[in-house]
Amino acid sequence: MRFKAILTVLLALAAFSAAAQEQLTPEQREKQLYENIQKQVDDLTLSLKLEDWQVFYLDSILVNNFTAMSAEFEEMSKNRVSSQDLYIYIQDKWMDETYNAIHKILDDNQWQKYLKQGAAKAKKARDKRAEKRENQK
Repeated sequence: MRFKAILTVLLALAAFSAAAQEQLTPEQREKQLYENIQKQVDDLTLSLKLEDWQVFYLDSILVNNFTAMSAEFEEMSKNRVSSQDLYIYIQDKWMDETYNAIHKILDDNQWQKYLKQGAAKAKKARDKRAEKRENQK
């Protein structure tokens, strides 16, 4: 359940970031991004009982991937890209990167718990969207 809430916050952040470029300063957007990342790190640390080294890697993964995703969203917004499909594609790309990186730092028990918290369902949805994109080509 926590993963769903976190994922919802991140998806809302991505949509908000793309839609509200003029309303927030870059500093405010960056602060909001880091606050959401820290909340996700804290929630996963508690729910998965992460070791200190895992917390460090998780934080690094999330900061890197969500900063890169946010930068891609900003670039698309600057170029006046309005295709929702492109935003979803970029979001899916970075969520897959995050999913795969997190898998590398969790032990088997933590990974299974992470999947049960909603990561498996989110991955399945991303895979379904990717398959649909491939079939449309």
